[in-house]
Amino acid sequence: MRPPTGTWAGELTRIHRWAAAACRRGRDFLALTKPRVVLMVLVTTSAGFYLGSWGVPDWFRLLQTLIGTALAAGGTIALNQYLERDVDARMERTRLRPLPSGRLRPTEGLAFGAAITGGGLLYLMLTGGPLSALVTAVTVGSYLFAYTPLKRKSPLSTVVGAIPGALPPMIGWVAARDGFGLEAWVLSAILFFWQIPHSLAIASLYRDDYARANIRFLPVVDRDGRGTGRPIVSNCFALLIVGLMPTLTGVAGSVYFFGALALGVAFLGCGIDLAISRSAGAARRLLLASLVYLPVLLTLMTLDKVPSSPWS
Repeated sequence: MRPPTGTWAGELTRIHRWAAAACRRGRDFLALTKPRVVLMVLVTTSAGFYLGSWGVPDWFRLLQTLIGTALAAGGTIALNQYLERDVDARMERTRLRPLPSGRLRPTEGLAFGAAITGGGLLYLMLTGGPLSALVTAVTVGSYLFAYTPLKRKSPLSTVVGAIPGALPPMIGWVAARDGFGLEAWVLSAILFFWQIPHSLAIASLYRDDYARANIRFLPVVDRDGRGTGRPIVSNCFALLIVGLMPTLTGVAGSVYFFGALALGVAFLGCGIDLAISRSAGAARRLLLASLVYLPVLLTLMTLDKVPSSPWS
């Protein structure tokens, strides 16, 4: 016998509600991983792999490396949000994240982050090689156990946080070559020096929010901005010099060299502008310049890669 229409309608309504709730929870778990940040990690990892490859890259190994790196990066970010859920609850820009808003329980964030971080490290060990897994493990450990707690204690956290942020291109390089090299360190140095003005520009724009959460970034401690300008300019200048090194180490050619020189000078100019004016507008310009500088530099580097072989 055919069930009454109302029974089917009620069942469909329950299924629809269950599916909608599952989608919301799925979006919340995805939000814990900060996909845009993970995408930047994957871009820099890919650049390191491509530049470190002898001849034609092993695309399948690159895919495997990116899968493991994405899992480890997303899991680390989720664990960071678990550790900082009380801090996020006090800041306007983060209070609506899944954990401080209560949409996900802390235990769920912890379990999810730990599971995909561990899964990513294991996957890299099995597919990308032990060295790439080791560099990734150092990235995870330094981010969670050095940078995260130091943010509440010292402005030096920006420098410490630049270390794990600088390692993704090295992950790609060692996955491609099964070894380190001066070139890999140069790529990581570029990311290191880029991150400090980038991070300080963000902190300058959100200093009141960070102060509310007792995050002791330099712009929070240095209220008039005089002390913030010095590390911005010095690291922009260091980035200008280190940015030329891929040509000098034989990774990229002359087109990259002059492109990196122009980008570096422009980025340094934005840093000097912020150091002098100490205005929100200058901080926004520096932040925008940082977001343009890195992808353009990496694009130039990959397009102007110097062909290499194991015997060169």
